[in-house]
Amino acid sequence: MASNNEQHGQQRNVFKAGCGLLTCFSATARKEQQQMTHDHVDNNTEEIIRRRSRAAVDEKPLCKIADAFKELANVVISENVIEVAAFSRACSFVAPLFGSVGFHFQFIEMDYVTKVNDIAEASKSFKTLQSMVDQDVQTNSVRNQGSHSRNLLKIKRGLDFLKVLFEQVLLTEGNSIREAISKAYTQIFNSYHGWALRKAVSVRLHYIPTKQQLYRNLRTDESEARVLMQTYISASLHLLQYIEKIFLERELGIDW
Repeated sequence: MASNNEQHGQQRNVFKAGCGLLTCFSATARKEQQQMTHDHVDNNTEEIIRRRSRAAVDEKPLCKIADAFKELANVVISENVIEVAAFSRACSFVAPLFGSVGFHFQFIEMDYVTKVNDIAEASKSFKTLQSMVDQDVQTNSVRNQGSHSRNLLKIKRGLDFLKVLFEQVLLTEGNSIREAISKAYTQIFNSYHGWALRKAVSVRLHYIPTKQQLYRNLRTDESEARVLMQTYISASLHLLQYIEKIFLERELGIDW
């Protein structure tokens, strides 16, 4: 009887070991499958980004940005109004620049593009930025996730980031723009991002292209780039102050 019990015990141990081994193989297979899926997504995403970057390079985005925002600034100064359609069009030219500072900053570009697309869609219903925000005020939805007003405020931060970045690039000597990007990110986005995202950004700063690489990505040289960056800095100041005024006059605040 004892011998039978011992035999059954040995069989149970073998069975458990076999199950453990199968579980191990199963877990390994799942991990490999997940990694393959992850790699596939990464490869697809990277290819999409490469195509988008090549298109942006062909269009010389820095020239388009400078021209579009200079035109917007002139309208703000002369008419004290901004049409939603013109605003979203100008903002759409900015997106490729986030990608130009390196693949690892694509998460900022993707979030920015989503917001700009929403404002572009809103242009079908609203003529001016003021009327768009006023509608959210009337429906008490200004701070709701995905509201036009909330997206407008986030776009403003993206434009602010670009302004500070250009200012820092113009002030920075040498070929590195890592410090310029770090200062721009800290000044504009740092207080709105959680610890994990801030940590990810600090790691990604090590993969930032040099100043000359950035100019090549944008199909420009340093002398032209400096002029275009300064044009954007001057023009965006009027636009950013105008958007800020829309929120503050309605007592909506801008730090949320």
